[in-house]
Amino acid sequence: MFMQIHSESRIHHPLDVVYQSYRDRLKEIAPYTPDVKEIVVALREERAKGPKIHNIWIADREIPKVAQSMVKPDMLRWDDYADWNDDAAHVDWRLSIPAFPDQVQCSGRNAFFADGPNATRVVLTGTLEINLKNVPGVPRILAGRIAPRIESFIVKLVTPNLENVNHCLERFLDDQVQSLS
Repeated sequence: MFMQIHSESRIHHPLDVVYQSYRDRLKEIAPYTPDVKEIVVALREERAKGPKIHNIWIADREIPKVAQSMVKPDMLRWDDYADWNDDAAHVDWRLSIPAFPDQVQCSGRNAFFADGPNATRVVLTGTLEINLKNVPGVPRILAGRIAPRIESFIVKLVTPNLENVNHCLERFLDDQVQSLS
């Protein structure tokens, strides 16, 4: 079963500025994003319709002592594979969590729309699926029954964070405008 992810945000900057910043300057936005230590551009392939980009997001979260034996710092990262379409002003993305490569599937699209002359609406849609059957410590017999609850819980946690990236982008752009003044 897949859980749907949906988020809409309004960023008070023009479409071309928001789109290009999201596509090309995400690494610079990391310092504005709580819980993100760094965004590393692992690969960027320029194409006629728009770049294909592989970013590595590294979380900046303290691991609770009770979980430190199971969760290692290198597990707090995810790979973001983005396929940009400049003509349609959208990006199709897929996330991979190296610590759980076969257990978590997450993908979607961010679409960018002009929302007046100086604002952009970012619409994120996606799906999340968690397969608990191969997660150590989760009894196989319970995995199918509890997966939907865990997926729902994670979607409720993830959606505000996805929206937060848009707010952080807006703060980044606000600072860019102020530094030019």
